[in-house]
Amino acid sequence: MHGYEEPVYLISVVAKVLSIHPQTLRQYEREGLIEPSRTEGRMRLYSQRDMDKIKMILRLTRDLGVNLAGVDIVLQFKNQIDEFEKEIELLKKELATLKKQSTIDENKNLIKKKHLYDVILFGE
Repeated sequence: MHGYEEPVYLISVVAKVLSIHPQTLRQYEREGLIEPSRTEGRMRLYSQRDMDKIKMILRLTRDLGVNLAGVDIVLQFKNQIDEFEKEIELLKKELATLKKQSTIDENKNLIKKKHLYDVILFGE
């Protein structure tokens, strides 16, 4: 059994499993949506994580009609959300540690501000 991030699948295998043309995978790579690993002989190798990302791209393009530029934006937002969730988990652990050490008065609010994020959406 291979790890989730271990690159083991050739482009032909990924194309067959996901019922897409290998050229589509190459296009996704050119667009910067995926970044498969390479062997010393420059052959593309995909991990299970890559396959899951490709499935999401296919779901967005086929089922929801999102173009590749839109997919790129969705993936960037997803990465930001993942980072925010990790930061929230770290802050929760830090808060739990502080509570265990009794350095926080339970009757007071604790606000820790690390970053200010702005999201600007443009539309017609």
